[in-house]
Amino acid sequence: MTLHDPHETRRKRLLWRATRRGIKEMDLIVGGFAAANLAGMDSDTLDAFERLLDIPDTDLLAYATNQATIPLHLKSALLEAVLVFRPDVTR
Repeated sequence: MTLHDPHETRRKRLLWRATRRGIKEMDLIVGGFAAANLAGMDSDTLDAFERLLDIPDTDLLAYATNQATIPLHLKSALLEAVLVFRPDVTR
């Protein structure tokens, strides 16, 4: 991909958003997932990931720690994959 590839530009923007969430734990989980997976996402999955980034951190943290049930309208394989992702923080 070239620097001017619109998908590459979009991936960089999504990575930036994913790593600057506001709650450090979500920066690590969502940002780590993005760093590990954005390159392989197609346009539809990028759309879904972008919608996922609109979910408030407090809600994502509650879902990740099983303190709240994911509402049916938000349930997706992508959200489940993000919530079970554990970054390597030993580096």
